[in-house]
Amino acid sequence: MIVQGTITYVVDGDRFTFSARTMLWIFPGLEHRLITTSQNARFYVVVFTPSLIEKSCHIAKYQGLKQTPRNQSRLTSTILDPKAFDLVSKVMDSLMEGSLDSDVLNREVGYGPASDFRFEHHDPDGLNAGLHHLMLLCWRYQAAGKESGEAIALHPAVRRVMKILSEDDTGQDLDELSRACGASKAYLSRIFHQQVAMPLTQYRNSLRLARFFEAYRRTDNGNLAEAVYAAGFGSYAQFYKVFTQSYGCGPRECLARKSWAKSDDSSF
Repeated sequence: MIVQGTITYVVDGDRFTFSARTMLWIFPGLEHRLITTSQNARFYVVVFTPSLIEKSCHIAKYQGLKQTPRNQSRLTSTILDPKAFDLVSKVMDSLMEGSLDSDVLNREVGYGPASDFRFEHHDPDGLNAGLHHLMLLCWRYQAAGKESGEAIALHPAVRRVMKILSEDDTGQDLDELSRACGASKAYLSRIFHQQVAMPLTQYRNSLRLARFFEAYRRTDNGNLAEAVYAAGFGSYAQFYKVFTQSYGCGPRECLARKSWAKSDDSSF
C-alpha cells in the first residue's frame, strides 16, 4: 500500500504509476519490476504466503486470493477512500509496534543483500493474527473498490531492450542493443528515458545489482569478485560506484549487516 508519493511498475510490457492511498496485489508468477519511486515515496510491503491464504480463505468472497499465474495477468489495485486508508494504515502501524526500525526493514526485507533476513517480532502470535485480519480486510476493500492504475503501453523497442537485458546481459553495448531493437542509439536512449523515467544505463545497473545478490548467495564463501562479474559488471570499480550510489555504503560494509530470527508463514 502506498502511503505517500508515487511508485512505478513495469508489468508485461506496460507501465503503471500509482499514487498515495493505492493498494496493490501482486500474485505469484506475475512478472513485474518496480522501476522508480518519487523521492518522498513511502509504502508498505506485506507478503502473504500460500499456507496463510489456505488457512484463512474458505468462503466465496476470498477465493480471489487464490489466483494462479494462469488467470492473473496484471496488477490488481484499488484506491482506498480516506476512511479505509486510515484504518488500514492504523492496522499496519499497530503490527509494526516493537519491531525493527523502518530504515533497517526498508534496507533488508526483500530489497537488500540478505535474502534470508529474519527478525523476531516481540509478539509473533499477535503479528500473525493481525496479518490474517489485515489480509481479509484489504481484500474486502479491493472487492468493493474500483480498479486503478492506467496502463501505458511501452514502445516495442523499449519492451525489446528490457527483454534482452532481463534474459541475458552479456555486456552488449548500446550499438548492439539498438541494432537488436531496430532503433538508433539516440532514439532508443531517448524513448527509454521518456517511458521508463530513468536512463537505460541506470535501469541496466539495477538489473545487474539484482543479479549480483543472487550470484553472491550462490558462490562458495560469498566470493565477491566472482559475483560481480557473473552479474554483468565490466569491472569492480564500476560495480563499487553503482553499489554505493544505490545503498549509501560500500558492498563489504553492507553485506556484513545481517539479522537473524525465527521465520513464520507470513512477512511484514
